[in-house]
Formats: sequence, structure tokens, C-alpha cells
Amino acid sequence: MVRSTTIVRASDALPLAASVDDEQTEQALQEHKQQAKLIFRRITPNSEPRCSIESGQYTLHYLISDNVVFLTIADKSYPRKLAFSFLDELSKEFASTYGPKVEAVRKPYAFVGFDTFMSKTARLYQDTRTASAASGGLDKLNDDLQDVTRIMTKNMEELLWRGDSLDRMSHLSTSLRSESEKYRKAAKNINFQAMLRQYAPIAAVGFFVFIVLLWRFW
Repeated sequence: MVRSTTIVRASDALPLAASVDDEQTEQALQEHKQQAKLIFRRITPNSEPRCSIESGQYTLHYLISDNVVFLTIADKSYPRKLAFSFLDELSKEFASTYGPKVEAVRKPYAFVGFDTFMSKTARLYQDTRTASAASGGLDKLNDDLQDVTRIMTKNMEELLWRGDSLDRMSHLSTSLRSESEKYRKAAKNINFQAMLRQYAPIAAVGFFVFIVLLWRFW
């Protein structure tokens, strides 16, 4: 189920709105809310627009839309499609209500009133059966939500200890470097094999002539 949600401005991680969580939820998610702050700091203009980050028994799902990050903490067993359907609903309503004001605000939680809509929507997504009915069925989700393989998945340990970014370009360049190294080694091997085929006969003839001459003058 969806546990807690936070909305921040992507460019500077300024909190714009957040769900009002009870004391028990606050205590249970204290560490994961700190991890959410780390995620907000790691987001750049090149970051993946949709990403799921696994952390213990929970998964932090975020969606970036129009310089706004929508992040929810959900049970690890909660379907990713539903988590992003939930975030998608929030992003559309938020853009419709506050979109033009996002860049101008300076104080934290300027749109605290959005909690009413978040709470109402979160209740519809408390379990998978209710959520499926609320979204009109999974078949009606858009292509991005249907193809969850397009959504990047990372582990919190990667962000905490390895310092991984959330950038698509960083992820892509790493893959390209790995592939280019493979091609470089393959090219060297091919060139070496070609050189052997080209010069081996000449070397063999030269060696034969050397042996003959050596035998004649011995």
C-alpha cells in the first residue's frame, strides 16, 4: 500500500507539499524519509523521469514532471504499475491546480492544501483491488505505465555507498564505455589475426631460406 508522499521542486529540492502522516507512520518511515531527501538532492535535469528505488521492506517511487518531483513510499510488494498510476494522478492534478505558481514560490510547503487531494487519492490506492477500480483498470493506463520495464530500478545501497546518480546519461555512458571496451579488445584481436595471416607466409619463407643458407655454408 501507499504509505507516504512528498512533492518537491526538482531544481532545488524545495518541499512543496506532503501527506499528513500519523505518528506511527512517521516513526516507521523516519529512515526512508531521510533517504527520500537524498534522492531529491541526487536528481538533476538528466535524471530518469520515473524510477523505483528499493530499500528494505519499502520501495521509493518517484516521477518527475514539469520541474516537480512526486515521490511516494510504498510497501515493496505493492505493484509498481499502481504506484506510478497514483503518482501520475497526483502530477496531473497538481499541474492543473498549481502549475504556473511552482517557479515563483520561495517558502517550503507553499501548497500544503494539496494534502486533501493526496489523502483522498491515497485512500483509493490502499490495496490493489481498490486501486485497480479507481484507475479504471490497468488496461487503460498509458504506455509508459504499462511497460514497467522502462522504469529504472535501483537499490538504496547504490545511492548511499556507491554514490550512484539518477541520470539517464550517466547510466547510458557507463554502458557505452563497457561496450566500447569490448569492441576495442575485439578489434585488437582481429588486427592481430589479420597481421598473422598477412606476414606469417613471408616469415615462414624467410625462415626457410635462412635455414637453407645456413645449411649450405655450414
